[in-house]
Amino acid sequence: MSIKQNKSSMQENTGKRLNKYISETGVCSRREADKYIEQKRVTINGKLPELGTKVMHGDKVALDGKILTAAPDNKSDRVYIAYHKPVGITCTTERHIKGNIIDAIKHKSRIFPVGRLDKPSEGLIFLTSDGDIVNKILRAENAHDKEYIVTVNKPITASFIQNMGRGVPILDTVTKPCTVEKISTFVFKIILTQGLNRQIRRMCEYFDYDVKRLKRTRIMNINLSNLKLGQWRNFTKSELQLLQNAVQGASKTAKNMKTMKTKPAKKTPQTTLKTPKNIWRS
Repeated sequence: MSIKQNKSSMQENTGKRLNKYISETGVCSRREADKYIEQKRVTINGKLPELGTKVMHGDKVALDGKILTAAPDNKSDRVYIAYHKPVGITCTTERHIKGNIIDAIKHKSRIFPVGRLDKPSEGLIFLTSDGDIVNKILRAENAHDKEYIVTVNKPITASFIQNMGRGVPILDTVTKPCTVEKISTFVFKIILTQGLNRQIRRMCEYFDYDVKRLKRTRIMNINLSNLKLGQWRNFTKSELQLLQNAVQGASKTAKNMKTMKTKPAKKTPQTTLKTPKNIWRS
């Protein structure tokens, strides 16, 4: 028996966690699956399960009464796309929200965004039907690079660039040190490995700068390149392989992490405290 066959046989005997099973069908992420289970919208063989229940070989799992089809082991049916999000589009799967990202893309498959990009921001965001890889990408300990080009309202000084890179006190913590580079009088590039709420805008505001334009140009190994505003494209084979390699060591379940709280620091660039780990945002 091959290793792959042996693994498949073991899964049949030990089962698969319900939220993982649901996310692998492409319906939603694991986090959303947990919500559906709590809302009693999910059944196994016609009965309501509990969180943590395992799906055994031959079980019939249904969401809102509709039987979910188990995903093939090689995930050949999965969708992975890169989208150039315009300003004004909201990164939500809630269809009742005007300007939601799902209606904007109009993809034939059921997909959901990986992380978020704020409504006033534009640029690169991933969408997929692979709930398993979403969780791996969002694991904060992976510290994946995200690159942004930012335009501000007044001339950029050397001290601003230096202080932004050292760490900025916002949201009762201090941002991680990051790479910041001046591009022109009003434009700079910044590479983050965390994603606090409105992080770049808050960092700039701390130094009395207002963000006029914020564009994400790269996530990990995937670049925005020549993707026009509002356009999307499928990942290339090499991009997908690199992405899968990058998240290969990611833990499959979230670690319990206590959010570290610090007193707001004084307005000084010297503070470089560690920050809590967060999901993708900008």
